[in-house]
Amino acid sequence: MESNSFLEYIDAAQVALYGFWIFFAGLIWYLHREDKREGYPLDTNRVDKYGTPITVEGLPPVPCPKTFRLADGSTIQAPRASGADRRPIAARQVGWDDRFGPEVGAPLDPTGDPMRDGVGPAAYAERADQPERMVDGSPMIVPMSSVAGWSVSSRDPDPRGMAVIGLDGAQAGTVRELWVDKSEPQIRYLEVELSPGGRAVLLPAGFVRYDVKGRRVKVASITAAQFTGVPAIAGGGQVTKLEEDRILAYFGSGHLYAVPSRLGPVV
Repeated sequence: MESNSFLEYIDAAQVALYGFWIFFAGLIWYLHREDKREGYPLDTNRVDKYGTPITVEGLPPVPCPKTFRLADGSTIQAPRASGADRRPIAARQVGWDDRFGPEVGAPLDPTGDPMRDGVGPAAYAERADQPERMVDGSPMIVPMSSVAGWSVSSRDPDPRGMAVIGLDGAQAGTVRELWVDKSEPQIRYLEVELSPGGRAVLLPAGFVRYDVKGRRVKVASITAAQFTGVPAIAGGGQVTKLEEDRILAYFGSGHLYAVPSRLGPVV
């Protein structure tokens, strides 16, 4: 009787193992390629011999555009050339040489107002200038007074009416309203009425410490005078995703840029 000698030497376990390796390698390739739908190709400050700016794509390459349908019925493509961030950078690399250009890996030194120009810790993404929305389409983050049945727990301090104190110990204004996240029962922003002037700005709740006995809200990131530079919102009882990013970047950057002493070395 003849037999198939080829089948006699097949190790089923080994075939399954090789098949798994091939599948897993393909999965890694696919997932890494999908990662590149946003943020690629990478821009560099290098140029080729023809003077064309060099971009870095790497392997695997950037995938073909795919259309995504959003919750509101609109569509968006990714990757998309129009989504590239081409904002001018208000900074100059330290160690710049007018003959040879910047030193490789040199840090950036802001050239304008670092807290507002989106440099370093003040950097922010150009998100959609529309508010985050609930499943029903209503804005997610709104003033608490506009939502029925919401109030501050009796076990927590109610900051409304408290003085807002900057890192320099001076008063910037007074808390007049709270902005809440309807998807999670918590305070997102404190609406501060500045004095003098009366303009209202949003103070992220994560940047405050409450002095309940002194009826004060302390902010360690910026001075009282710098509250006037907090990015404004369009109003209408809602805050957009772009406005949120700009506000958070402003307060976050204060931990480095608010006062000159914070720019120096720690040790």
